Amino acid sequence: MTNPDSIKHPTPLISGDFTESTEPFELFSAWLKEASASEPNDPNAMALATVDAEGMPDVRMVLLKGFDGDGFVFYSHTASAKGQELAANPKAALLFHWKSLRRQVRVRGDVVPVTDEEADDYFASRPKQAQIGAWASKQSQPLESRLAFEKAIALYAAKHALGEVPRPPGWRGWRIIPQAIEFWHDRPFRLHDRIVFRHEADGWNKTRLYP
Repeated sequence: MTNPDSIKHPTPLISGDFTESTEPFELFSAWLKEASASEPNDPNAMALATVDAEGMPDVRMVLLKGFDGDGFVFYSHTASAKGQELAANPKAALLFHWKSLRRQVRVRGDVVPVTDEEADDYFASRPKQAQIGAWASKQSQPLESRLAFEKAIALYAAKHALGEVPRPPGWRGWRIIPQAIEFWHDRPFRLHDRIVFRHEADGWNKTRLYP
């Protein structure tokens, strides 16, 4: 599993030649590296779209915490809205939008949980205050007041004042296994470049799209 902060990136591809790429994860890695240098905040931010039990779409911003040839990984809690929606319908879409580069990447695919070992390793890498917050937050549940949340934070901070903070039950990661990855780059007069990679039995199939 590759963390976007530590990845060894290939040589970035200039905007004019990205359509020559034959491997989507190498191209994504190059674009993410360029975004890391140009975006003012959270270049690994992505919109995550799921569907609830009534078929109503739901979307929110999350952070990409790793990627490799198997897919894109993020973390949350199984009791959250996204966790419940993914449990009922394990499919999702992602959107990365890097405004500074005038680029976006769209991903669609099936979703599977990461292993407990992966979740443990990532949770252990988080700042301790973030670990405490994961224990204190009943994610997506009603909160009576900010004070109640701060009291819960103080309670768990005292409980885990010494030693390592274990991963809370239900806090885990998901991997989106892409069926399709589309790269979009802005061009003047809305004559944009669009390339979509679709995963098929013999590997990735690339198609250029009209803008």
